[in-house]
Parts: sequence; structure tokens; C-alpha cells
Amino acid sequence: MPTAPKDASEHTRAANARPLPRFDDADHGRATRGLIARHPTGVIETPLGVVWDVNRYEFIEPGSANPDTVNPSLWRQAQLNAVHGLFEVAPGVWQARGYDISNITFVEGDTGWIVIDPLTVEPCARACLELANATLGERPVVAVIYTHSHTDHFGGVLGVTTQDDVDAGRCRVIAPEHFLRETLAENVIGGVQMTRRSMYQFGPMLPAGPRQHVDCGLGKAIPFWMPGLIAPTEDITHTGQELVVDGVRIVFQLTPQSEAPAEMHFFFPDRGWLCAAENCTHNMHNLVPIRGAQVRDALSWSKYINESIELFGGATEVLFASHHWPRWGNDDVLRYLRLQRDLYRWIHDQTMRHANHGLVATEVAELLTLPPEFVDESHTTGYYGHLAHNVKAVYQRYLSWYDGNPAHLWMLPPVEAGRRYVELAGGPEQLLAAARRAFDAGDYRWVAELVNHLVFADPTNADARELQADTLEQLGYQSESATFRNAYLTGAMELRQGPGERRPARMQGYLAAMSVEMLFDSLAVRLRAEDVGGLSASVNWTFTDVDERWVLGLEHRALHATPGRHDIDADVTVTTTRAALVRLVTGEVSAEDVLASDAAVIDGDASVLERIFGHLDTFLSNAPIVEP
Repeated sequence: MPTAPKDASEHTRAANARPLPRFDDADHGRATRGLIARHPTGVIETPLGVVWDVNRYEFIEPGSANPDTVNPSLWRQAQLNAVHGLFEVAPGVWQARGYDISNITFVEGDTGWIVIDPLTVEPCARACLELANATLGERPVVAVIYTHSHTDHFGGVLGVTTQDDVDAGRCRVIAPEHFLRETLAENVIGGVQMTRRSMYQFGPMLPAGPRQHVDCGLGKAIPFWMPGLIAPTEDITHTGQELVVDGVRIVFQLTPQSEAPAEMHFFFPDRGWLCAAENCTHNMHNLVPIRGAQVRDALSWSKYINESIELFGGATEVLFASHHWPRWGNDDVLRYLRLQRDLYRWIHDQTMRHANHGLVATEVAELLTLPPEFVDESHTTGYYGHLAHNVKAVYQRYLSWYDGNPAHLWMLPPVEAGRRYVELAGGPEQLLAAARRAFDAGDYRWVAELVNHLVFADPTNADARELQADTLEQLGYQSESATFRNAYLTGAMELRQGPGERRPARMQGYLAAMSVEMLFDSLAVRLRAEDVGGLSASVNWTFTDVDERWVLGLEHRALHATPGRHDIDADVTVTTTRAALVRLVTGEVSAEDVLASDAAVIDGDASVLERIFGHLDTFLSNAPIVEP
């Protein structure tokens, strides 16, 4: 039987008894300011189950001391993130916070709501819209603004509008340029494994409790539901672009390759409001998240914040963002922005200063510690990001994962290395004995590295699994970063219980909004190249619902797609719809079913299609992480 989470060790109790830095007590007032209503039960549910429940976190009592299994600084952040409700930010703008990991913002226009970032999933967004309508008076949603290309800022869009309303022009959808391209790159191309790793970053499978899930740093938790997507109808293409949205003037600032590859700030010049998207939140953010993503440009990130100060700072009276609580008053806003700006610049510059002295990423990460200017501010503390991880991200962006040492250029994979390390230690019992001595001394980072070799050499070794789980657990209890805590505790849970059943992974919510090119790109990632040696194919496609023509080719064990034409020598021509291609790519239907149905007309040798669609891989969920 799986064992339960353990108590904090004496070393962890001592670590978590340390006093907090001299944080600003005004954060508690900011987090509660303007509260005008709350969801009546705090439970958001559907016929298929509960999606969100604020009551899971009742154990996080305002003003309470941290349990010895939670870092005291993280406990403070968890208390702030537990505040939930509908808040008036300023006359004409409200936020619902605490019903998703992200915020949804409602701006009153001349005729309806302008919704900024409709959360991660439809049920949460719908519940927040209903709360706003019930409290402030019902209005139609006439525009949706996506601040950037991460799921928790668009995935709930179907809870506030419909594709029909967007198609009919009743609701505008505004986003930074390349939004769809970057959504595909981050959420679909590597989406299956990114989703798996997100289980470690956000910890949704951990029960809420002081020994398990307490927070995500950036917000309380992620909801249990599938995201959706409606494609933008309008792109923001340059800084300084101005739109009038339902009578409200908005000036936009593009910030690409910052917190997201496609992201933007925007200013309301007639109101003095600045939306900083996710580039300025009340914690140190990730320069690369542990779920995986493209490395972010810390230098540009810092410069964009400086640009916001220059463009809008003098006229900004209220700053709000896609997570956490706002800031009020020009002086406070500018102090906050300057410190956020300098945090990312300091990480960038000091990492590369030491890298240019020849230190490798792990050495720089061990050397750098936050100076007092940042340590004494909670909004520059690593609740979501982590300094050591961010240092490695900066190093990777400039110098790659490789540290220049040829011994690390082509290292053995984990299983093979694990077997050899166990042999070198004198066998499993000798390795475990050394690891237990280190555990008793509180040397948990070394224990985790050491026992990991035995787990990968022999995943059936129950003693190794349990010691590794105990070790990751203590590291999690001590972690100030919520994402590190969630990863450690999820790893401990899976070492004790296993990773769960593996099932075919689906990405319907994203793919339904993708262009034909993006759909073909996602298809190409699934090609089993080892099975198509010597095969070739040329397929003409006509998509009648979007009036597009394409050639999809198979050659040299890879797929390529060419828009805007047909190949006169193609093996076969398929006339169908993009909607049918979506169903085919998502696996809802087989190629045989689509091609045999009224949804497609075939001209040529239909058997050629089997060379492509007969050799597609199926990705499974719950790939092992802490074991081979």
C-alpha cells in the first residue's frame, strides 16, 4: 500500500521556523481592496464534476502561522492568493480573482463588457461573468482581449462568448500578433509532454493540505477542465497602436518574447489604467517554466517594463495584471514597476557576468543570491519562478544547455548511468546506506541525486522509492517556490503511488481554432519516420470552408506542406473542410472514416493517403518522470 506524506524533519522544522523578510504589510490591504461580492458557494461545478472549489483551502487561515511543512514566505503568499471575489479596481473596471489561477477583468464599455483574459476554462469564466452580471447589472460581452498566448488567459473564452457571436461580429477578439502561432508552438507541438510536466509544476493531483498542495505562487491552483479557444479577429501589430473598443480608448504596447512569445501591455489614456499582462505580477516570474517552454528573453522583458514606464508611467494611477492584485497611486505604481524592471535585468546581467568569467550554469545558480533590494519585497520573491532556475534559463538562452565540458557533451541516459553508479557504490544496499546517512544529516539535495540513480537502475526497489519520496517531500516542505514545492511533492506522490493510467492524449480545445498550416504542423510531429523509409506521397487539398488550397507531401521521412497551390503531379486530391481536418488530426475520427464520408471528395489513388495517415504516432498521457 502507498505510504502517506511524512512529518517535517528536524532540519525542515528549523528551516521553516526562520522569520520572514521585512515584507510590505500593505499587500493584505491591496489583496482585499474593493471587494464587493463573492461567489455564493465558492464551488464551480458542471454535470461532470467540480471544476473549482475555494473551500479546499480553508486550512489557510488569514494571519495564521505557517505549519512546519510549509515555507513561511510561501504560506504568506498562499494566504494572499486565497482571497477571492469580485473587486472594483477603479470606477468602470472590475476583476474576479481567486476562481482560477488567473484573473478575469471586466471593463464597462458603452454597450457591454470588454473582457480581458477569460481564464483557463469555460466553467470558471462563465461563473465569473455571471457574478459580474448579477452584481453590476447584466451586459453583453462585446469584446475579448487576450493579453498573451498562455492557456490561462484564453482557455475559458467560451464561457464569456460564442464562436457564433464572434463570427457575426457581435464580439471582437483582440490579441497580440502571432498569438495563434505561438499558442501552437507552446501548447500543441510539445503539448502532450508539457501538459504532463504541468502536473508537476501546478500539482493539481495533490490533495489540498499543509503537507501537500497549498498554492501555485502565481495563483491558488489550476481548474479541472479542458480549455477552449476562439481565434482572434484583430491583431495588435505595433506599439502605439490605438483602438476604440466599445467607446473605450486603448493604447497597446507589444512585448514579444517576454513572459510569453506573444504578449502585450495596454493603457487606458482616458482612465489612467495600465494593464501589465503577466510581465509584472506579485512574484518573481519564470524565465523558463519547469513545465517546459521557450526560454524567455530577460533582457527584453526588463526593457519592456522600462518602456511602459516611459510611455505610460507618468499618467498611470492604477496598474492591474493578469494575476494577483492591483497597485494604486502613481508613486506606488512607479516604485513597483522599477523594482520589477530591475529584478529581471539583475538576473540577466549578473548571470552573464559570471558566465563570461567561465562559470557554468549550476555554479552561477549556486553563487547568486538576491540582494536586499529584492529580498525585502514579496513581489520580487520566487514564489512562481526560482532564482536558481532563472539563472539557468538565462545561461541556456545565450550558451545552450551545454556547459562546454566535453565530459557532459554526450552523457549516458538515466537508466544506463544509474546502473553504473549503483555498481560503483557497491550495490543497492551500500548506496542506500550512504543515502540514509545523508538524509539523517539533512543533506536532501544530495540524497535526491544519489537515490535517483538507484530508482532508474531498478524502479522496483521499494526502499529506494520510499527514501526518494521522503527526500523530495522534505525539499518540497522547505521550498519558497510553489512550483518547486508542487514538483517535489508530486514526484513523492508518484514514487509511492505510480503515475496513473496512460491514455491517448487529445488536444481538441486548441486545434479547433488552428489554421490549416498549424494543423499540418501538428500532424507532422506524429509521423513515425522509422516506418516510412522509401515512401513518398503528394496530396492536393482543397478546404472549402476557408477557401484554401494546399499540397501535403511526404518525402525523406518528413512531411512538408505548401500553401496556395496544387501539384499537377499529385497522387491524389482531397476536397474537404478545415473542420473535417480538425476531427482527423485530433483523432476523433479515422482517415478511413473521413475519406469514406460525405465530408470528403477523393480524386485519384486514395490508397496513397495510407502512407501518411497509416503511420501516425499516438501520444499517451502520464509519461514517467521520476522513474524510467
